Amino acid sequence: GLDHILFVLGLFLLSSRVRSLVWQVTAFTVAHACTLTAATVGAVEVSANIVEPLIAVSVAYIAIENIFVDHLTLWRPVIVFGFGLLHGLGFASALGALELAEHERILALLSFNAGIEIGQLAVIATAVVCIGRFRGFSWYRARIVIPVSAMIAIMGSVWAVERMLDL
Repeated sequence: GLDHILFVLGLFLLSSRVRSLVWQVTAFTVAHACTLTAATVGAVEVSANIVEPLIAVSVAYIAIENIFVDHLTLWRPVIVFGFGLLHGLGFASALGALELAEHERILALLSFNAGIEIGQLAVIATAVVCIGRFRGFSWYRARIVIPVSAMIAIMGSVWAVERMLDL
């Protein structure tokens, strides 16, 4: 969904190097694959009423951090991993809504994960094409990172409130 796209875009915005982006996306991917798998096989279950507002908060947090921090910190991949766990639980709700038979779950899980990864790569590739060439300019942070992160933070905050009110 759009919240996942904005989260990945938030990861891209702070990453001035490919290596830092790879660390964050890998942490996020591993985490959401773990909880998606655990939830799909029934090992863990968390109410969407809890998970969905927290996913929105994760989107806002990453964007707000982008505004106040201008480089990848040591804690960022750890935080991204934790948020990935939440996003995986959200994905599990979407996959669970399909009400698949037991024998269809593994293939669906693999396909769903592959689709998520392709989507993440598409978001990153689009961001690289649209704004990546401006990364070397001195005004990049002030004119792109901060305003775009502010818009993402507002969206995440609005979603968090909406989702909490839907409880």
